[in-house]
This record gives sequence, C-alpha cells and structure tokens, in this order.
Amino acid sequence: MQPCDSTLPWLISFFLGFRAAADMIRRATTDDALAIATLYHHTVKKINSRDYAPTQIEAWAGATPDEENWRARQPSRTTFVDEHNGTIRGFAELEDNGHIGAIYVHADYQREGIASALLDEVEKEAVGHGVTCLSTEASITARPFFIKRGFETLTAQDVEYRGQIFRNYRMRKQT
Repeated sequence: MQPCDSTLPWLISFFLGFRAAADMIRRATTDDALAIATLYHHTVKKINSRDYAPTQIEAWAGATPDEENWRARQPSRTTFVDEHNGTIRGFAELEDNGHIGAIYVHADYQREGIASALLDEVEKEAVGHGVTCLSTEASITARPFFIKRGFETLTAQDVEYRGQIFRNYRMRKQT
C-alpha cells in the first residue's frame, strides 16, 4: 500500500469547490452580446432588487435586454465571460485605464466563485498591460465582494441614471 492515496488530491479539490474542467473564462466576442445583455437584465432584476427600489431596478435593467448596447460597448473594453457547457454564467469588463465597468454573475450561479475567477482574470490582464490601479463604481450589492477582494472605498456617491438616483461606491485597488 502506498503512503498517499492518489485520489485524495482530487477529492479535496472536488469538495473545496474548485472549478470544473468544463468551466472556461475567455474573451467575449460580439456573438456573446445577447447572452451578456440577457444575463445583465435578469441579474439586475433578481439580485440587485434586494438593495434598490423597483423604480430604480426598472431604470437600471431596462424593459428588455439591450443586445445592441452591449455589442457597442465591446470595442472600448476587454470583456471576459465565464462559460460552462455553452452557457455564459458571468462576465466582467476592463477598460484600458484600469476601470472595471462591470462584473455580473447570473442569479442561478451566485456564490460559486465565478465573480472571483472573473476578477482574477481582469487583474491578470491589467497587470499584463502595466495598470497599477483598478477602480470601479460598485453597487450596494457588489460592494461587499469588492471589499473582500482588497478594494478600498473612496467615497459613497449618488448618481443619476435614466431619471433615478442610485447610491454606489467609488472603489480602488492597487495591483
């Protein structure tokens, strides 16, 4: 008998929740715009509604997913998607100046490490391009995640979007 069971590392990884081999983080393409728009729309309505009023959620999410808006955003930023068996479960956007425009994870896949994996990819990309500071405007919902990931809150702010006032937080992290 060998002193170490060769299945033990696999079992530990499995039970600690490491990401499965079928999971993939990749750069988004314009073909992903509808999936991203739909994920964003439904996530805002289901997850962010815990922290914002119904009128704010309607303004934020829009009446329907806006595929063209997401397609138009892509050339000005690097967008990563988390894909599992052909389903996009989350996405993150990084602008050239280190600003994180968005990190969203589908409501059905919250708390599975997807946002952390996406942020890891964003951080690697930023460092690779010589960015020394990441910044974002985090929603009330997202702020605890960014704090856990080492971001500091610079200030709370109230911003107007589509006729509604939203509280969010300017945050940053040195890379």
